[in-house]
Amino acid sequence: MSILEMKVPSPGESITEVEIATWLVKDGDYVEKDQAIAEVDSDKATLELPAEESGIITLKAEEGEVVKVGQVVCLIDRSASKPAGSTVIASEAKQSVEEAPKPEAPKATPAPATYATSAPSPAAKKILDEKGIDAATVSGTGRDGRVTKDDAQNATPGVPAMGSSTSGSRAQTTTKLSVLRRKLAARLVSVKNETAMLTTFNEVDMSEIFRIRKQYKEEFAAKHGIGLGFMSFFTKAVTRALQMYPDVNAMIDGDFKINNDFCDISIAVSGPKGLMVPVLRNAENLTLRGVEASIKELAIKVRDGKITIDEMTGGTFTITNGGVFGSMLSTPIINPPQSAILGMHNIIERPVAVNGQVVIRPMMYVAVSYDHRIIDGRESVGFLVAIKEALDNPVEILMGGDERKALEL
Repeated sequence: MSILEMKVPSPGESITEVEIATWLVKDGDYVEKDQAIAEVDSDKATLELPAEESGIITLKAEEGEVVKVGQVVCLIDRSASKPAGSTVIASEAKQSVEEAPKPEAPKATPAPATYATSAPSPAAKKILDEKGIDAATVSGTGRDGRVTKDDAQNATPGVPAMGSSTSGSRAQTTTKLSVLRRKLAARLVSVKNETAMLTTFNEVDMSEIFRIRKQYKEEFAAKHGIGLGFMSFFTKAVTRALQMYPDVNAMIDGDFKINNDFCDISIAVSGPKGLMVPVLRNAENLTLRGVEASIKELAIKVRDGKITIDEMTGGTFTITNGGVFGSMLSTPIINPPQSAILGMHNIIERPVAVNGQVVIRPMMYVAVSYDHRIIDGRESVGFLVAIKEALDNPVEILMGGDERKALEL
């Protein structure tokens, strides 16, 4: 017998323990090499644990158990041969059972309706009144269909005719938070408690971006194989504004301020396990096409659970888009150790004044939350105004006056 001890690998620097979120196999199953056998949660991401060899697996940790990096979580018997046809046999057996004819239950003969049908006995009436049940909704088993005391005791309330505070489900479900969710909760609370967070707001006229996307989206997709979305425009507007207001791209380390001469933009992406924030490295050097391609690649990794710790570490500024869920306005929470975050929201057609005339324009509220310890009001407001200017006039400010060249068409 050749037994392999599978140990928890290190998901990344500074991570010392993980939680077994889900076993994807059962004790005694035969697993193939590189097959995903478990999902493990760290405080930064959910990762798949692949089998290191083929063989029969013996689990050594329970779901929900926190295990140390390097701890043995399962054994794989490499000398065991793969069972032949076990899945097929089980499937055929299940199918044969499902196809086997089932004996028909004898049909009950309904009692003829009379004046006594659904009329409760005095004892039954008292029980039904206490339960708030209409006797007419109860099938009686007594003589001539009369509702007996047993019928009343066994009756369950349906939907109350006038509503009731004593009926309906009162069930509760308790579920343990994942390591990732617990860590996220702790980080959000620490941000509120340890930073001087303030939010400033503005609004953006999305008319020009709408026009550009409508005019070029098909040609852009045909040439580059990716869609032309809003995020590329916002990312380029943010990197421009960060270079104009470098303190927004800085962070506090004790008594020191660290300024970054690069823009690593964290993009909040909703995944199956919650919110992830993969990072676009040196986003200031990316073209619109480069931003769209990078975001698509990272979003697919988040969706498929393939994102790595390194790809979510080290951002200098975050963009989050609550508008995809219908949010009209919000105050986003800073992603530490960063000092600011931009919140995008949904786009609503609203009447606005343009050159003395009331016109309908697609408008979006934007918000910047910032750490007032390091960023003053002048910088935060100027930063958001710079973003607004770039998005209101993307052709001149973000595309150098040449739409086709900026889109690489």
